[in-house]
Amino acid sequence: MAEFSFSDLETIIRERAQSGDPDSWTAKLFARGIDKAAQKLGEEAVEAVIAAVKGDKQGLVSESADLIYHWLVVLGLSGVPLGDVLKELESRTRRSGISEKASRPKG
Repeated sequence: MAEFSFSDLETIIRERAQSGDPDSWTAKLFARGIDKAAQKLGEEAVEAVIAAVKGDKQGLVSESADLIYHWLVVLGLSGVPLGDVLKELESRTRRSGISEKASRPKG
């Protein structure tokens, strides 16, 4: 079995977003826009945190899948390719997390 990747999911989301299929949750989210997709992303993040705090491993797996999906939808709606996020993460591995965080602009 081939390994499923974030890139695979990003491609599926892009295809479904463009499908116009009225039965596609992805197409509906894209039609509703960034506000609705960002709201769903936040809800899934909270649900993942709750599952983690409760020690609900299966719940955490399920909510994490929802979180990743909605995160990729928000990236897609924002015109941010997954590759850009991966490049940012890769650049951060070249230095310690403490020094990387200290180098961020204060805001």
